Amino acid sequence: MDFSPLRTALADVVAIPVTPYDAEGAVDRAAYRALLRRLLDGGVKAVTPNGNTGEFYALTLEERRLVTELTVEEAAGRAAVLVGVGHDAATAVQAARHARSAGADMVMVHQPVHPYVAQDGWIDYHRTIAESVPELGVVPYLRNPLIEGAAIARLGEGCPNVVGVKYAVHDATRFAAVARDAGLDRFVWVAGLAELYAPSYWAVGATGFTSGLVNVAPNVSLTMLGALRAGDYPGAMKVWEQIRRFEDLRAERQSANNVTVVKEALAAMGLCRRDVRPPSKPLPETGRAEVAAIVEGWSA
Repeated sequence: MDFSPLRTALADVVAIPVTPYDAEGAVDRAAYRALLRRLLDGGVKAVTPNGNTGEFYALTLEERRLVTELTVEEAAGRAAVLVGVGHDAATAVQAARHARSAGADMVMVHQPVHPYVAQDGWIDYHRTIAESVPELGVVPYLRNPLIEGAAIARLGEGCPNVVGVKYAVHDATRFAAVARDAGLDRFVWVAGLAELYAPSYWAVGATGFTSGLVNVAPNVSLTMLGALRAGDYPGAMKVWEQIRRFEDLRAERQSANNVTVVKEALAAMGLCRRDVRPPSKPLPETGRAEVAAIVEGWSA
């Protein structure tokens, strides 16, 4: 199969949409569709429903399927849809097959949630999923610094539909080595730590980056992308300085407020409710005021 269109889609801003809730705590379908349209109208070319910014681990099986279906319907070919899947291998396979039946283009495989991860077992886990949906692109979400580039290369040798890697280890030097050991050109390397890490990862091999901030200000994320593509690092760092405090708030206490801050910003803009599900927690009033002040003036 020709996976080149999927590779092109990954070499971009890969948006991770939030999952808004209504007053009863259910997924707010209308608000979700509206937020997706805002991303698409803003120029986003790849979206990941059921990502961590979408509260993947707080959603039920039925809700994850709903979000997948809503995303495919709303995207309608305007953007590639990369569905987050995970949990045990059987559950991930079921989710990947559902994504295929819904019309998605790719699946992103969340880092295995297990206290004991052998490198060969990591390969087997991803191979099981990739082989179950050979028509779809597959993108491992790698947060484990112990997984070596050679392991990723082995996975790619056996599974041609593994087209990219979302790399989210807080170490640009480690990323540079892993990407080269795995195959810098074999995979599309997506900086999985969003805008604050995008310039450093781009300098050593990434050609795309994920973003939760893009929910709030698509133009800001796309401006950074344009600067990086042009090799304009001063321009990229100007955006970095603009968003630094916002992203620092998300990253505090091991990213405790990662989703909370994004939803608070959207609430301040009147785009959805601020509600998040445990173990996340809404911001206190002082935090809400700071987030509102930061995003004031950011245009869509």
